[in-house]
Amino acid sequence: MKRVIIYFIEIIICFVLQSSLYQFFSLARVMPNLLLILVVSNAYMRGRMTGMMIGFFSGLLIDILFGNVIGLYAMLLLLIGYIAGFANKIYSRDDFTFPLIFIAIANFLYQFLYYVFEFLLRGKLDFLYYFRKLILPEVIYTVAAATIFYKLLQMINHALDRGEFKEE
Repeated sequence: MKRVIIYFIEIIICFVLQSSLYQFFSLARVMPNLLLILVVSNAYMRGRMTGMMIGFFSGLLIDILFGNVIGLYAMLLLLIGYIAGFANKIYSRDDFTFPLIFIAIANFLYQFLYYVFEFLLRGKLDFLYYFRKLILPEVIYTVAAATIFYKLLQMINHALDRGEFKEE
């Protein structure tokens, strides 16, 4: 139960940082995707189910407050959490490179799928423009932010693991 409350707090904090402090963190009109970092990091550390649940509720929060259609962000982040959860089998607490690679790949996949559902299906075919102006800068900025946030999330996860073993 403690873990679920911590996940809820993490989602709220990342959402508030990502949505309300936009003007302070924005570079070239691009913002790091903190919720995606949260989803991929927890999926990598805890597995598919955790990644899916955090992804769904993070996406639902975005959908309710900012989305045009309820469910698009929830579906995308749930899918990202599910896919990233497969990497849990190779999780190593000492490895710092794999999570950053997974976050970069997940961010690219997230942005590509968002492009498909929001633009391509409406006939906007200028993918190279979208790639140069939005996808690539956001992937780079998100990976840079992930170097800090992943370590913090890993420390929280480790502290929760230690607390669960003490209770048993």
